[in-house]
Amino acid sequence: MSQLNPETRGPMTWGDFKNTLKQNPDLHLQFQYEEGKFVDSSYHITEIKQAPIVSVDCGGVMNSWTEVIVQLWEPSEKEVDRSMKVDKALKIVDLVEKSLPLNPNATVKIEFGNSRFDTRQMYPGEFASDGETFTVNLVPDFTQCKALTRNQSCDTPSAETSCCAPAPVKQELELVTSDGNSCKPGSGCC
Repeated sequence: MSQLNPETRGPMTWGDFKNTLKQNPDLHLQFQYEEGKFVDSSYHITEIKQAPIVSVDCGGVMNSWTEVIVQLWEPSEKEVDRSMKVDKALKIVDLVEKSLPLNPNATVKIEFGNSRFDTRQMYPGEFASDGETFTVNLVPDFTQCKALTRNQSCDTPSAETSCCAPAPVKQELELVTSDGNSCKPGSGCC
């Protein structure tokens, strides 16, 4: 079993994920999307997407990366009692890569949802094998402020005044007239 926590280690690459699968070709491939909840054994790998992402963060910096997204689908009727073997999943990958070479350095995500679990993209988190089964435990995707991860701010002098920090308390201004009298809200002078 290996622990891969995207928040501390960083997301897993497609190449690392594929190599991990290659080490377990004869095991049945399962995906756990919540504690004790598994994608039904009849699942299909419906598509593998490669998505180049280009963004500009709140600090005005352009970022780019690539994601490989493996989409899983549960048919409405249970078709088999055992999930596909890792080798079959790798054959699907080979078929995809004949038409679409997948970037080995891309971030890998697994996309899944059913009637009890909203569709979302998750990271492979932990792998476990127990005799005949190889389980990929999925962890939720997360958001982040890229400017703060660079120890910068959103185009401000310090991270304390960044767009991610609490808004500063506004001070009430006092208007002073030429005769020295002040004009405050509710005083009738305005």
